[in-house]
Amino acid sequence: MKLTSIIAIFALFWVLAAFLVLPFGVRTHDEAGEAKVPGQADSAPVIFRPWRVAKRATILAVILFAAFFANYRFGWITMDMFDFYSR
Repeated sequence: MKLTSIIAIFALFWVLAAFLVLPFGVRTHDEAGEAKVPGQADSAPVIFRPWRVAKRATILAVILFAAFFANYRFGWITMDMFDFYSR
């Protein structure tokens, strides 16, 4: 696998992981007992910590990419296993 492919696939895993970890650890103003700004969405977080989200997304993306790369290298699951029409 080429380096550019590795970077592109890891970036896809990172974006997926970022969306997966985004809602965890978020507290709304109602949960924190703080006043809302007029016009603010009810689901808006009190404190948004993008570095925490990025760190969690990176850890999850590394785990997912490691599993993907190990499968690519050792061939545990192949496309031939899903070829239902040729049987």
